[in-house]
Amino acid sequence: MADKIFAILEQREGSLKKVSFEVASVAINLANQLELQAEAVVVGNEINNLNDLSKYGISKLTHLKSELLANYSPSAYAEAIASFAKESGAKILIFPNTAMGVDLAPRVAVKLDAGIVMDCMKLEVKDSEVIATRPVYAGKALIDVKLNSDVKIFTIRPNVFKPQPVDSASLQTEIKQVENPDLKTKVTAFKKSEGKLDVAEADIIVSGGRGMKGPENFHLIEELAEALGAAVGASRAVVDAGWRPHREQVGQTGKTVSPSLYIACGISGAIQHLAGMSSSKYIVAINKDKDAPIFSVADYGIAGDVFEILPALTEEIKKLKS
Repeated sequence: MADKIFAILEQREGSLKKVSFEVASVAINLANQLELQAEAVVVGNEINNLNDLSKYGISKLTHLKSELLANYSPSAYAEAIASFAKESGAKILIFPNTAMGVDLAPRVAVKLDAGIVMDCMKLEVKDSEVIATRPVYAGKALIDVKLNSDVKIFTIRPNVFKPQPVDSASLQTEIKQVENPDLKTKVTAFKKSEGKLDVAEADIIVSGGRGMKGPENFHLIEELAEALGAAVGASRAVVDAGWRPHREQVGQTGKTVSPSLYIACGISGAIQHLAGMSSSKYIVAINKDKDAPIFSVADYGIAGDVFEILPALTEEIKKLKS
């Protein structure tokens, strides 16, 4: 049996999440370089957009299916994936570094006695070995890691590895029923903010910090975000103060993001915040303190009053879009 690379996909409420296509592209790229076979694996019940995988080169998908697995169960998902990986001869497994992936990948690693590298920002092949690059010291440095274990697991940071469309291939989908799933724990329901983008998946983020001076001023952040089609983010200090919900927190203790554009408004740039957004493609900082640490990572900086700059910036963007 040929060694395989598994792309472990993530679905939510019956649809593959965007990061699943990033995982699929990474698996295909590594498989081509290592001359291995890449396959996709997803756990769940009814999933409506599986055929979209063919756009990214995946030709075989195994759906580990059960009505009881429509929602995430750490114990059941880990057992189902690990059992199938052993049965199929998978040597490399790629997970998304999402909330679910961060919880699930280590559980599977334990069951497979596999080495694991979390939050990878780069995966390359050197001398037939996968070298993973990940941040350390709160994002201040990057380290290259090579695993010596027989089975290797990597989680990739969302929005860093862009999906690479290829000529569509025919997708062979195999449904494997999961009998008596191990439901020690399970998610019973999801509560989400309707109509609001998730900062972990957004391509543009507008974040506010303590420099916004109070929750009553965050409408300026929201208006700019709406004009840009962006998600609203917040620093830890803002969330701790109760100004914004935790789901918007960007940083080491919040969500790690890698958008194309990150606009930091009234954020000084504490280390834990920089760790969560410094991999953004372009960073724009707006802060009245010209010596604020955020300017050290910004591609563009505006030293000025956010209460004057944000309305003017929003108005100009609306003009351009109209």
